[in-house]
Amino acid sequence: MKITPYLNFDGRCAEALDLYARVLGGEVTFKQTFADSPMKDDVPPEFQNAVMHATLTIGDQTIQASDAPPNRYARPAGFMVTIGLDDAEKAKAAFAAFADGGTVIMDLQATFWTPLFGMVTDRFGTPWMINLDVAQ
Repeated sequence: MKITPYLNFDGRCAEALDLYARVLGGEVTFKQTFADSPMKDDVPPEFQNAVMHATLTIGDQTIQASDAPPNRYARPAGFMVTIGLDDAEKAKAAFAAFADGGTVIMDLQATFWTPLFGMVTDRFGTPWMINLDVAQ
């Protein structure tokens, strides 16, 4: 079994996935807009270039995403996407990239379980936890 997060956006899915691919070292391996789908006649003209479905691959991990249909977007609540990194500089860089234009919930800092942990909601509304996965 594999569990895959599916993120929804308010029209900025492509922009968000480009950032995530750059920051996390991944690649958008699939992206389809509504205009390029059989649903093109079911959405308004201003939504044609929105992302109907996309896949971001990071190593052996996957995040899928789309733009929510008009008037259906709800800001994420009740979850966070957790990233476990084994390099402190990469953890700091990811946190800084997500904090740029976003909201820091907990600064990246030492905790009782790791030398670096922080929580941030990025400028697209996705909540992240960054954890340095090292043995104490």
